[in-house]
Amino acid sequence: MLIQRGRMDKHIEMSYCRFEGFKMLAKNYLDVIEDELFGEVQCLLEESDMSPVDVAENLMPMSKKKRRDPSVCLIGLIEALKQAKKEAATIKVKEA
Repeated sequence: MLIQRGRMDKHIEMSYCRFEGFKMLAKNYLDVIEDELFGEVQCLLEESDMSPVDVAENLMPMSKKKRRDPSVCLIGLIEALKQAKKEAATIKVKEA
């Protein structure tokens, strides 16, 4: 006999990740305090909205290559931020 419990969906309002939060995540996940790519990340975080969870997911070194090179994770984050910015612009155009 299978007993299913009721499920309640909840929406939790979260703030978007900004540069100070990103720096903390970069330190925690990549053990990086400064990098030449931080400037580009900072600009993109100001221009796009991404949750801290999504930023952290992009910083997690999931492969051996990423573990050896934090820059690979940062470049992946930059690409994800560019994609988020592009998608937001597309939504704004459709709404107009």
